[in-house]
Amino acid sequence: MRDHKTVLDYIRTIPDFPHAGIMFRDVTTLFADPRGFRLAVDQLLAPYVGQRIDMVVGLEARGFILGGAVAHQLGKGFVPIRKKGKLPGATISEDYVLEYGQATVEIHDDALAAGQKVLLVDDLLATGGTAEAGIKLIERLGAEVAGCAFVVDLPDLGGRKRLERMGIEVHALCVFGGA
Repeated sequence: MRDHKTVLDYIRTIPDFPHAGIMFRDVTTLFADPRGFRLAVDQLLAPYVGQRIDMVVGLEARGFILGGAVAHQLGKGFVPIRKKGKLPGATISEDYVLEYGQATVEIHDDALAAGQKVLLVDDLLATGGTAEAGIKLIERLGAEVAGCAFVVDLPDLGGRKRLERMGIEVHALCVFGGA
């Protein structure tokens, strides 16, 4: 008998984490299952096969896991966007707003070349703040975002609309309503 699971079947929901009222979508169970992980990676890259993608960029931290695997499958290099202070060498940074405060992400100032087509990868799209900051960093280096790929989209938090208003194509493997 064939296994017909979807990516959604591998993601567990943990209620009230990190605080009451939040339904946390935990992709570590997806990563831990070889079939689930392969399914996610294959589906993340599928829309981009045959398109010009020069580099894959992943957002810290789960975007590193997914982005590295997607880059490998596409035969492309991988570039991390990290939290402030984690990258050695010269960087550029971008601030973004969190629910309770502000954060900063960075990329090496020589990580991308002008004109490169970049696929941005992360596990989850919520408000879109981190992804928007990543897009701005990519564009500041002169590269172009060919698309953003996520495992989970939480559309009620507005991230997809935010990125689409920027003219960015969003690809998500599954959708969860609510927060």
